[in-house]
Amino acid sequence: MFEGESVSLSCEEDDSSAGWTLRGNTTRETRTQCGDGWGRPAGSSCNISYMVPGDSGVYWCESREGATSNSITITVTGGPVILQSPVLPVMEGEDLTLTCKTETSSNLPAGFYKDGSFIRTEPAGHMTIHHVSRSDEGLYKCHISSVGESPPSWVSVTGEEVKEKPTTTSPPTTSDFNTSSSPPVSSPPPLVLWSIVPVGVLVLLVLLVLPVLLLRRCLRRKPKG
Repeated sequence: MFEGESVSLSCEEDDSSAGWTLRGNTTRETRTQCGDGWGRPAGSSCNISYMVPGDSGVYWCESREGATSNSITITVTGGPVILQSPVLPVMEGEDLTLTCKTETSSNLPAGFYKDGSFIRTEPAGHMTIHHVSRSDEGLYKCHISSVGESPPSWVSVTGEEVKEKPTTTSPPTTSDFNTSSSPPVSSPPPLVLWSIVPVGVLVLLVLLVLPVLLLRRCLRRKPKG
């Protein structure tokens, strides 16, 4: 951003009771919150009416319980050229557009650099990288002839978010079965099986031994006369 511009930062909260506060690590102070020497609080937002180079730094939202949001990086310069880049990480596969501009124009020919190495010159001051990958992450800057060079801006590239990954690849758990509409059919517990076996053996022994005992008793009886 150019010095003197204004910015409004907001915490998009899912739970308003969490009490989100905007904090920042700037070139002047560390871990201060909106209203402590910079910015004007407005609910879950923070308004900075006049940005100065000392406001350059990292900003994030923090709840009373200590939970934190993603962070953004803001660079403020008093120079004549800035490089506009995404403040949030760019997803892999998306297009990345960088704009080199002055306070009065954003369509001048500009040369673009990454990590100190020259990439190319764009006649209209806009450079687009299609289908970015992790290798495109780095420190970018631009230069406009006869005007000047921008401060470097860090561009982050991130992969697919966890919440967007399919859950069907996960192995089923006990809770998955417990919540199904029809409970799974289960086999009899081992205790029931083992209680049936002795009864069957006992019945078989009785059927085999009883006839033998009856036969022996008949043979031992003496005939009459």
